[in-house]
Amino acid sequence: MPADRGLIDETKAWLTRAMMDIATGRFELTAVPPFTADAVFHAQQAAEKAMKGYLTWNGRTFRKTHSLVELGEACTAIDPSLELLLRRAAPLTQYAWKYRYPGEPGQPSVLETEDALGTSQEVLAAILARLPGAVQP
Repeated sequence: MPADRGLIDETKAWLTRAMMDIATGRFELTAVPPFTADAVFHAQQAAEKAMKGYLTWNGRTFRKTHSLVELGEACTAIDPSLELLLRRAAPLTQYAWKYRYPGEPGQPSVLETEDALGTSQEVLAAILARLPGAVQP
């Protein structure tokens, strides 16, 4: 039985936004000096949205959260083979708030930022590999 058009569109929207966050984060690294604080935020957002897309496709509800631990556990309940990758991505959670407001000292390094973006790209790729072509951005 074909999937519901609304489900396809909603899943695809999450995944498209995840791709846009990765692209935005990579673009922010081209600034002089690089906008690393904003780029790590987009890395976190990309992983979050990829996981939410996966949960949406699989009919799992989730609360409004930025916790990649919580979302990762929900995804792992569907596919345990995601566990190691999603555990590695969990520390990206801090970038949902760290560096976003005045008072946070310092900025993430370019290397830290590149690692964060690379991890979020791996999360997105792993999720896309588990989903049908109809929802691919």
